Amino acid sequence: MKELGYARATDVSGALALLDADEDARFLGGGTNLVDLMKTGVERPGRLVDVRELPLDRIEMTGDGGLSIGATVTNSDLAAHPEVRRRFPALAQAVLAGASGQLRNMATVGGNLLQRTRCGYFADVSKPCNKRVPGSGCPAIEGEHHNHAVLGASGHCVATHPSDMGVALTAFDAVVSYESVEGPGELSLADFYLPVGDTPHRETALPQGALITGVTLPPAPVAAVSRYRKVRERASFAFAIGSVAAALDVREGTVHEVRLAFGAVASRPWRARAAEAALTGGPADAAAFVAAADVELAAARPLPHNGYKVTLMRNLVVAMLSELAEEAAR
Repeated sequence: MKELGYARATDVSGALALLDADEDARFLGGGTNLVDLMKTGVERPGRLVDVRELPLDRIEMTGDGGLSIGATVTNSDLAAHPEVRRRFPALAQAVLAGASGQLRNMATVGGNLLQRTRCGYFADVSKPCNKRVPGSGCPAIEGEHHNHAVLGASGHCVATHPSDMGVALTAFDAVVSYESVEGPGELSLADFYLPVGDTPHRETALPQGALITGVTLPPAPVAAVSRYRKVRERASFAFAIGSVAAALDVREGTVHEVRLAFGAVASRPWRARAAEAALTGGPADAAAFVAAADVELAAARPLPHNGYKVTLMRNLVVAMLSELAEEAAR
């Protein structure tokens, strides 16, 4: 066992100073991902800086009608908040689908966005992995990859991002706020996660040593009619093999606005902008939903054992949009 230090931060500036003073330190939120990776030897920090007591645990309405969510808000509190359930029901559903109740009570919003892939090769330090050891290779391409990426992957990594929460936040244009020793900053979630390319070990655009302080959801009336659906290999707590966050505004049979994001198909939550563009202004019917799904999935490059995901995602998109269209017609 590697010895490590522990410090508990009580304010943001103190947390940043503690991390800045030790290049081997890591922030600790709920620990539901980091501690697991420490147990397997994937992560080996020399010090943990506990940020759970920072004053970042509030959910508040913004002046323009959006929501501000603190980074240390637990997943349980986020899913139960009445304004989240009313304004962004797909987000509440995604959080509830994401883990067991015990894990939701510990896991934080900031930590959820930073969780690492659940690829078996990444978690096994006896195996090569470009995400864990750059340049060592990606054995999943020729090995076990039935739950790996079909969109946006590369010859260097085909792992998927495991977050359910991140899929819903991506659909609704969330913005991540952070603090660093150089000052505050913001990143749209679309820019927060980096394309996998030839640097899969660089997962986010968050500056080195920065601390996520919150997430802002801009006002999105369309989100009030939204859903999140997750397909997994067993009914109990499990990671997705495919998921969709969808919102739909239909007026007189025409799609006025639509939001779509996919999970478990890429190295990051995947915003289905091609499908959204294909649907906007057109009929809200099954044929249009199929065509839009096919437009988005035309970019898919499945491996020998995960091609089923293309059909799965097409069926998910059509089913969810059909249900939302029926709801709008009532």
